[in-house]
Amino acid sequence: MNDEGPQPNLAERAMDTVTDATRAGAEVSAALVEAVTRLTAALERARRPQQPLGILAALTREAPLSALFLAVLLGVAIGRRR
Repeated sequence: MNDEGPQPNLAERAMDTVTDATRAGAEVSAALVEAVTRLTAALERARRPQQPLGILAALTREAPLSALFLAVLLGVAIGRRR
């Protein structure tokens, strides 16, 4: 004798699977939105004057060709390491 009750049919199992996948997708989406929000806030803090990205942005505005030259050198140095 089976005390578990009737077994779910194929349609019920498919609906349960879809519900679980939808719930997992919503959780992943919420986590991604939270991560993007935190990253955006961190970048905004780093762009303030006297912060690393703020200083870099100011130097780039003052001397764009020098900044471009340094970026190319850095890219070449990183590219050759691999």
